[in-house]
Amino acid sequence: MVAMADSQRGDPSPFALEANGGGPACLLVHGLTGSPAEMRPLGEYLYAHGVSVCAPLLPGHGTQPGDLNCVTRQDWLEEAERALAVFLEAGRPTFALGLSMGALIAAELAARHPELAGLVLYSPGIKVANRLAPLAPLLCRLIAMAPKRGESDLSDPGAEALLWHYDCWPTAGVAEFWRLRRSVRRRLRRIATPALIFHSTQDASIARDAGQIMYEALGAQDKELVHLHHSGHVMIVDIEREAIFAQTLGFIAAHLPRSGITSVEPTPSDV
Repeated sequence: MVAMADSQRGDPSPFALEANGGGPACLLVHGLTGSPAEMRPLGEYLYAHGVSVCAPLLPGHGTQPGDLNCVTRQDWLEEAERALAVFLEAGRPTFALGLSMGALIAAELAARHPELAGLVLYSPGIKVANRLAPLAPLLCRLIAMAPKRGESDLSDPGAEALLWHYDCWPTAGVAEFWRLRRSVRRRLRRIATPALIFHSTQDASIARDAGQIMYEALGAQDKELVHLHHSGHVMIVDIEREAIFAQTLGFIAAHLPRSGITSVEPTPSDV
């Protein structure tokens, strides 16, 4: 089994877009078997509104499925940490945004870095729909790859063309995801970072109560759960993406430090 055919995918490369120097910045973390391609529409929207973004490619992704069986959750976290450090060391108001497994990585970063200005979680993979996922640590000893079953849950017929992902589940990679999910869930109560969570009732990949579980488990007092009803799992490329982007930008603007920048402005070249 191989990655998606070239004619059916976006660009899996990591990307960074620098807006107004010293302004707000966002780390964008993709999901399991995915790539920065799924974060690009959101990243370009934020950049056009004066927010700098960085979307790293997590180890084992964007190449061949077998590579995902050769990395650990620590490799993913270290790559995300390296990207985040660029913004934090510059003293910029920084937000961590993540999709699915990327939402778990973003949450872990918030637990480690209470100085983060905010956390935005799309389709958080805190509880998955696939009942075999908990068995991945055992299954990976028997089989290297498992097929992805079912049709796409995306509503926008053009959304799939924006993505780049593997067409199968590397089982050792899924086992690492499961260990990550377990460790992050134990730490959610410690996270006081303001958070915005999006969950769609049409999401076929995570449990119907995953958004509510994440919302209730987070220790933050400033948190909001937004329910969508027309989007699939990769909601940030789907039919409601413009509304999601606008709410994300509003959240960022509302959580900038009062002593510094108080709003986000369009990037001059995009006005």
